[in-house]
Amino acid sequence: MPIDKSKLTKEMLEKAMKCQTADELIALAKTEGMEITKDEAEAYLTEMDNVELDNAALDKVAGGNCYSDLTGPWDT
Repeated sequence: MPIDKSKLTKEMLEKAMKCQTADELIALAKTEGMEITKDEAEAYLTEMDNVELDNAALDKVAGGNCYSDLTGPWDT
């Protein structure tokens, strides 16, 4: 089941960007009441490997707007 983007917060995205492994990301998602698969977590980590979002970009994503270069497990 895809993650509802409207439930994502800036803080959640910041925490997700700090995850180093798929297992860390899966555990984080569970603490936030969301579930992602290992494949989804690995895909997110691969895409986010070299991405740094500034506060404005994080606000757009957390606010439900689209950041053109950002995709993640919630986009499936």
